[in-house]
Amino acid sequence: MKALVYDGPREVVVKDVPDAKIEHPTDALVKITTTNICGSDLHMYEGRTDLDPGMVLGHENLGIVAEVGSAVVKLSPGDRVCVPFNIGCGFCRNCEEGLTAFCLTAHPDPKMAGAAYGFAGMGPFWGGQAEYLRVPFGDFNLLRLPEDAQEKEADYVMLSDIFPTGWHCTRLADMQPGDSVVVYGAGPVGLMAAYSAMIQGASKVMIVDRHPDRLRLAEQIGVIPIDDSKGDPVEQILEQTRGRRADKGCECVGYQAHDPQGHENSAMTMNRLVDSVRFTGHIGVVGIFLPQDPNAPDKLEQKGRIAFDMGKFWFKGQKVGTGQANVKHYNRQLRDLIHEGRAKPSWIVSHELPLDEAPSGYQHFDARDDGWTKVVLHP
Repeated sequence: MKALVYDGPREVVVKDVPDAKIEHPTDALVKITTTNICGSDLHMYEGRTDLDPGMVLGHENLGIVAEVGSAVVKLSPGDRVCVPFNIGCGFCRNCEEGLTAFCLTAHPDPKMAGAAYGFAGMGPFWGGQAEYLRVPFGDFNLLRLPEDAQEKEADYVMLSDIFPTGWHCTRLADMQPGDSVVVYGAGPVGLMAAYSAMIQGASKVMIVDRHPDRLRLAEQIGVIPIDDSKGDPVEQILEQTRGRRADKGCECVGYQAHDPQGHENSAMTMNRLVDSVRFTGHIGVVGIFLPQDPNAPDKLEQKGRIAFDMGKFWFKGQKVGTGQANVKHYNRQLRDLIHEGRAKPSWIVSHELPLDEAPSGYQHFDARDDGWTKVVLHP
C-alpha cells in the first residue's frame, strides 16, 4: 500500500510499504478515505521527538471498514467510521473510567499508559496517512457514522482528534455558560477550543495569535482576535474584560511556543495564561509538553521543564488541567452535533490534497504559510 513515511527531520516520503492487515481477532482494517495533517505531526516532522525513521504518520483518520477480525461483532465491511487518535482496549481501569488516552493495555510497554497511531512514544502502531489502517480493538475504538458520512466527511474527520481535543480543553478549564474565555494559539486545536467555547455558551471568547489568516478565521465565528505582535496580549485581554481578566483559559500551543521576535520560549503561553486569567480561574492545557526535548534551545526545556510562574499561580488560587483528550469520551456527542447541523468544524479546512502531495502539504503547513490553516489528505 502507499503510505507517508517519516525518513528523518523534514523528510517525509510517499512510498510503498507492506499492507496493513488483521493481526488479532479483535482488529479491524479500515480503508482510509480522509486523513489530516495535525500540528502535533509537525513536532515529529521537525525532528523534535525521538521518532524512528520508517514510521507511517497520521493519527486523524476516517474511512470505510474493509475487513474485521473473527472476534469483532459490532462492525461490518462497508461501515463508514471515524478513528480516535488514541487506542483504547475498552476494559482496563482507565478505559472503563472514560480515560481512553491513558489505556493500560494497548501500549506494549507495561510502564506506559496510552497509545496512538503514528506517534513518537505512543507505541509501534502505524498511522493512517496511508491507504489502509489496522485498528486494534475495533469494536471499541471505531465510531460508526450516520447516513450523511460521505457528504460531511471533512466535518466528521475532525472527530478523530482536534474537535474533541478543543472541547476537552474547555472541559479541563471547567468552562461554564456565561464565562469569558481566552485561548492561546489559533492553530487548528486552538480554533476548535474557541469554537467549542462558543457552542457551550461562553459570553466572550478571545484568541491570541499573530498569523492574520488564523485570526481572520476566528473572527468568522464571533471570536475576538488578539494579535500579540501588536502589543502585550495580557494588556489587550485586560482591555477586553474591563480589567477583570478572563474567567477561563486554554493553552493550545505547547512547548514550541515562540514570541513575536521568533525566539522559542516553552513557558511563555503558560505564564501569560496565569496573567490573563482571573483569581481562582481555571486553565486547560492541551498543547503538547513532552517529558524530554533533546533538541530544545534551553537546557531546562531539554529535560521537559519550564520556568513556570508557580508563585503567582498559587497566589491567584488558580487551577490547571492537562493531558491528551480522551476522544471517546466526547466523539459520539460531537458526531451528533455535526449530524444535526449544530456544528461544522470543517470551516477551518484550507486545503484538500491527494496523498501523493502530502510532503508539499507538510512543508507549507510547517512554514505557517498564509492560508494553510488545516490540510486534509485523501489517500
